[in-house]
Formats: sequence, C-alpha cells, structure tokens
Amino acid sequence: MNFLNTTVLCIGLLLAGCASSGVNDSRGLSGSTSTVTRLGTGADALVLSPTRELKTPPITQASGPALGPNDTVPLAPMSLQSPSTRTVASLSAPADLWERIRRGYAMPDLDNDLVRDREQWYANKPDYIYRMTDRSKKYLFHIVEELEMRNMPTELALLPFVESAFNPQAVSSAKAAGMWQFMPATGKSFELKQNSFRDDRRDVLASTRAALDYLQKLYGLFGDWHLALAAYNWGQGSVGKAIAKNQKAGLNTGYTDLNMPMETRFYVPKLQAIKNIVTAPDSFNSKLPHISNNPYFQSVTIRNDIDVTLAAKLAEVPLDDFKALNPSVNKPVIMAAGTPQILLPWDNAAIFQSNLEGFSGGRLASWTVWLAPTTMRTADVAKKVGMSEADLRNVNNIPPKMVIRAGSSLLVPRSARMDKDVTEHLADNGQLSVAPEVVLKRTLVRAGKNESVATIARKFNVSTANVAQWNKVGSNANFKQGQQVVLFVPANSGKKGKATATGRAATPTQVSAAKPQPKRTQSKS
Repeated sequence: MNFLNTTVLCIGLLLAGCASSGVNDSRGLSGSTSTVTRLGTGADALVLSPTRELKTPPITQASGPALGPNDTVPLAPMSLQSPSTRTVASLSAPADLWERIRRGYAMPDLDNDLVRDREQWYANKPDYIYRMTDRSKKYLFHIVEELEMRNMPTELALLPFVESAFNPQAVSSAKAAGMWQFMPATGKSFELKQNSFRDDRRDVLASTRAALDYLQKLYGLFGDWHLALAAYNWGQGSVGKAIAKNQKAGLNTGYTDLNMPMETRFYVPKLQAIKNIVTAPDSFNSKLPHISNNPYFQSVTIRNDIDVTLAAKLAEVPLDDFKALNPSVNKPVIMAAGTPQILLPWDNAAIFQSNLEGFSGGRLASWTVWLAPTTMRTADVAKKVGMSEADLRNVNNIPPKMVIRAGSSLLVPRSARMDKDVTEHLADNGQLSVAPEVVLKRTLVRAGKNESVATIARKFNVSTANVAQWNKVGSNANFKQGQQVVLFVPANSGKKGKATATGRAATPTQVSAAKPQPKRTQSKS
C-alpha cells in the first residue's frame, strides 16, 4: 500500500471515529426524525441543531454520468502539505437563533430612502422592537427549520414582524388573520380550514406551511424575492399587471421600478429594516432577547375532545401561554377529530401525557356540537339545549337580533344524551348561519271584492297556509267583501307585507299560527 492510500485510509478512520462519538437525541419537531449531535465534550463541544432526515440526491461529477448509490466517488489527487502549512476548516455552532438566521441570509439587500425611513422608525421604538421580538421566540425556531428544509432565505423568518408583529391572533381591517396574515379566500386555497370551531390561518404549523408554500410559488412565478414579497402583499395578479405595464412602456420591471400602492412600496423596506436591525441591533439602539437555537415546542397527539382550560392545567402551562401556542382554537374545547395535535412547551409535553394518563376527574370535554333542525330563535335554542340565551350567544358569537338558520352547528353543554366526541365532519365543516330576526305584528285588513285566502297571501307576500291558519279557514276559502282578515307581517313594512330574511313568508317556527303573538322585541343578552 503506497503512502497516498495509507493517508486516505487514516483520514477515513479518523472521520468514522468522530461520527461514532456523536450523541443522538430524540428531540425533534412533530412528524419528523430529528437528531441533536454533539461533537467533542465540555464547554467547547459543538452542538449541531435538530435536523430532519433528507433524501440525498445522486452525487454527480462536474461532467460525466450520475453516480449510483453503490458507486464509488473518485478521489482527486491529494497534495501533501506539512502540518505547519495545512489549513483546517473551523466549525462553530450559532450562538443563538439570531445568529443562525444571519448565517442563512440569501436575499439581495435593498438600500434606499424608504429603508432608512423604516430603520429610523423602528430605532425610535426600542421597547416595541423588544416586545415584538420577545413574542417571536415561541415560533421562530420552527419557522427557521422549515425555511432551511426548503432551502429558502432565512430572512423570510422575519416577515411576520412586518405582517403581524408575530401576533397569531392579529386581524387586519381587510379580515386577514394570523401571524402570516392570510385572507379568507387565500387561506382556503392553501388548505387552511376556517369554520365555527377553528381558524387554521392562526395555526402555527399550518399557517407557516401555507405561507412558505405561497412564497415559493410566487418566487417560482417572478424569479425575484422582492417581487415575490410584493405579490404576497399586493396579490400576484396586481404585480403581474404592473410588470406587463412597465414592459409595454419599455421600463425596468424590478421591485423599485413598479407603480405600486404605498403599503406595498413600504413592504420590502420594512423587512429590510428589520433585517438590518437583527444584523446589528446595537447600531439601531435596539436589544434582541436571547432565543436559544433549540425547539420551543413539540406536538402532542390527543385522541379525545378536551376542554382548553383542562388541557392547559394538565400540561401545567399558563392558559395564556397555551392559547399562544394553539391560537387556531377559537372555542373553549379542542375537538380531536379536527385538531388531533396540540403544541406544548418542550418540557411540558411529557408532563401533559403523564397527567392525562392519571386523570380521574370525569369527562375531558364539557362541550359538544348540536345541529339546529330548523330555523329558530336563540331563546328557543337556549331552552332546548339547557343554557341561558346570553351564554349561547357568547360561546357561539351570535349577534343580537338574529335567528339561527337550520343546519347551523352550535357549541352546547354536553349532556347524558349528547356525550360523544364531535365527529370529523362537524369538526372540519361546522358553520353558523344566522339571519336578521323579523319582528312581526298582528294586522287587520278588509277583504276586497272576490278576495280569497290565495289572493290575500299573494298581496301580502305570505304563505297561503299561514293566512288560512291565522283566520281558521281552509286554504281554498273565499272572504266576503269588507270582511276583516288577520295577518302577521313585518313591522314597519307599510301596507304591503314583505318576505322574511330567509326569503320565505313567516313560518310557525318564527310565529305561532295557532296562537298569534303581539309585536315582540329581541331580549337583551
């Protein structure tokens, strides 16, 4: 064996020895295989952050055919150097998550007056910067992991600072929601469920997946991260039209060249300003909280419906912290069929599992879902399900002076006859449908010549059956000229009646035909 081969063999054995000294840790993100590897010992040990297993593509040479998994990689000629002249690459783990983000910067910098303007704005508010960045520590590690998995620029992890100040409960005036600020329609197009019981636009895992999917799509369309960000804010159609307009006029089509709304014109400068502050916080009179380069939370599977307060108690987590990690749940119960995983601080996941297994306090969930069989008043529904009207309105967000349409899914207390967990169909698709409650008043009109039940019904836009019931006659009956006819029509409707808000004449569900009721007002909640 010649000297070159001996040297190669020694290096191979040395590397194998280093690898065998690594320590695997089972801590990882939900749905992934993660390892934490420690190289060396003591304070100088190098800790590699959790990474998911990736399928390695075939290794290819600069030219020639692709190498298969069983092929050997030809070694380039090795130049022999003395120990004094040999260069060894230095490896060091990021000091914290901020450093990890800085190392992954991959977007071109923007440098203009708008960036300077935003830098100054943020620099004048150091307390705001600190509160905003401190709020991010629950979510930032997960976002950085996802970006690195997709080989995307890590400064995109700072985008929720621009969108929502990292508040997953944020709602814009245009009804965009969550820390990534998805509009309802855009959220649905990226499979973010929105129903009576949860809003995945606020879900930490689901909304992050959707946001990065969307950003990747936009980058694929425009081939430029600044244009992709503009499209994320303004819409891909609007950016496409602005580009086409500039092309037609023979103008440049970069981000700063397009005619955009002021909000979009400031959008990338805001992100650039935050990026600059993260890069050198001392230069901008700012202080960043320490965020360890470790997972903050892990996902825990639940198999039965459970009250939010009980889940937080079993996890030994303050309720506000629990809600901050599980912001998509907008009711006091978590439905396992629709939300089979909850997020908990890393060390509290095992505590939750242990306390759940030992729980002997009865049912886990005190709420279930009830379907309205017909259109009903809230007072009637409350009486039927055994709760006060005020509580029914509050837990289901029912506005005042509204009736509940048939088929609506309502959260109600569990009872002996309704003691099963909510089905997947209801958990995923439950919706509340309401309509303005129509206040009806008893009215007397005089029948004209040749008037009948049918002609009166058409005249006042009510059903023939109701006219017959109100007057205790048959539906084919005729009235004498001048005879008084009893009607129940919407208040303030004038001489001629109007249909109800549901598009139909009043039904016995809304007004009793057998026992006509006087004008009523909605009870206060």
